[in-house]
Amino acid sequence: MAEKILVVDDEPSLVQLVEYNLRQAGFDVVTALDGEAAVEAAGRENPDLIVLDLMLPKLDGFEVCRIIRRKMTIPIIMLTARSDEVDRIVGLELGADDYVVKPFSPRELVARVKAILRRSAPERTAGASAIADGGRQADGGGPAAGSGAARRSLSAGDLLIDLDRHSVTRDGQPIPLTYTEFKILSTLAASPGIVFSRDTLMNRVWGEDFFGDSRTVDVHVRHLRQKLQEAGADESLIETVRGVGYRFREAPSGTPADAGKE
Repeated sequence: MAEKILVVDDEPSLVQLVEYNLRQAGFDVVTALDGEAAVEAAGRENPDLIVLDLMLPKLDGFEVCRIIRRKMTIPIIMLTARSDEVDRIVGLELGADDYVVKPFSPRELVARVKAILRRSAPERTAGASAIADGGRQADGGGPAAGSGAARRSLSAGDLLIDLDRHSVTRDGQPIPLTYTEFKILSTLAASPGIVFSRDTLMNRVWGEDFFGDSRTVDVHVRHLRQKLQEAGADESLIETVRGVGYRFREAPSGTPADAGKE
């Protein structure tokens, strides 16, 4: 089944251009021309990725992103006609995974869509499997698939990072992270004490074909720390190494940070 992309922009000609190029690349495409329609379409269509313009009638792209992020972890690429860095940072703070500044090449946008979908494939597959397993269990078909097998996980401080289900919990309570935030956290937590430069994190998390700059990493790390703090976790587990990048704080001697790793 083709992956579904929701394209949101108030310029019909641009929507048609993007839709044409995405369909040529093999995607299923649904569209919306304003913010309210975008929120409705996201809930109704359950797309695999959203291409979202910032300047929209009824609800702007920032508000649409905020609403969607409260309910879903769908990857979002923001479109903006402004070159102002503040807009890009605000969009990333709200949970966007990438941004494209207008005017842009449709081929570049398609490349970014493909790159993000490749990165988010494990999460989407895990989600689909969980739904299917739950259905089999509800139908009396025995325990959910994989329930008897140990899942890969990382125990980091008071956090449990489930690598197979792409979920993070503290004392059994889930911490809602975007795919990008989860990848940053799991990458750092898997190698406590090791310093990752911003460029290395970009390659590990976004892939070598990512078009952004290293400041994108800083924005996502800041947002990740904020979510950990709001959940009562220790946001200082992620340490800044000035002039270099980030590392996950090493556990005290005799307390392995990945004690739960299978």
